[in-house]
Amino acid sequence: MKRYTPLLITAITFLVFNCKSAKTISGKDVNLNLSTKQLIKANANQVANFKTLQSKLKITLNQGGKQQSHVVTFRAKKDEILWISATFSVIRAKVTPEKVSFYNKLDNTYFEGNYKYLSDLLGTDLDFQKVQNLLIGETLFNLKDGAYKSSVDNQSYVVEPKKNRELFNILFLIDPSHFKVKSQQISQLEELRRLEIGYVAYQEVDGQLLPERIKVNAIEANKELVLNLEFKGVTLNDNLRFPFKIPSGFDEIKL
Repeated sequence: MKRYTPLLITAITFLVFNCKSAKTISGKDVNLNLSTKQLIKANANQVANFKTLQSKLKITLNQGGKQQSHVVTFRAKKDEILWISATFSVIRAKVTPEKVSFYNKLDNTYFEGNYKYLSDLLGTDLDFQKVQNLLIGETLFNLKDGAYKSSVDNQSYVVEPKKNRELFNILFLIDPSHFKVKSQQISQLEELRRLEIGYVAYQEVDGQLLPERIKVNAIEANKELVLNLEFKGVTLNDNLRFPFKIPSGFDEIKL
């Protein structure tokens, strides 16, 4: 596990300086009387609409009693590119619908491949859309594509499939004050695996609701990894570059 810690940080990050245009959203009026169909429609109406996004992203990893924190630049071109770069480009990553790529100048290694590693890690098929959804506060699975039921518990909507999948169970909590996802959970009981993605706070940027703080808990048997993501200084629709070139002489990581 120690060997792959930098890889794990990068992988889960793609699975997470206040700005005058951004303000934290706090729950006020709530509506707990929607039908499942109305709830799914209300959630879809809150999907963030932007061309590009840029922010400072603070990543805090807690694992085995040890904590690491990193601040990186995060950029996104919606539906096309997710990109991070650490200070002095020591670590840089680029995720597209076709592949996942990153390099690490600290140990002169790089990786280029598909989503198999992330899928194996989380126990479910991952693709670009699911990784992007995780980071911008959308449900991993499109609620319009399946048959779901809803209920109310502890002042939140609980949304789950009418019939659970064979390999894993999924559950979503929807905030009734703004209808963005509050938490999403994937569990594999037989393998003692559970992934919980909690959206601790949202912020409003140019009329769009986007995550401000995300907490990811990944549990397998008696091992737990906690990842906190904090987005600061978010700006939308700037003209952005996404430079990425693997330095010559680096060793490829084989997974």
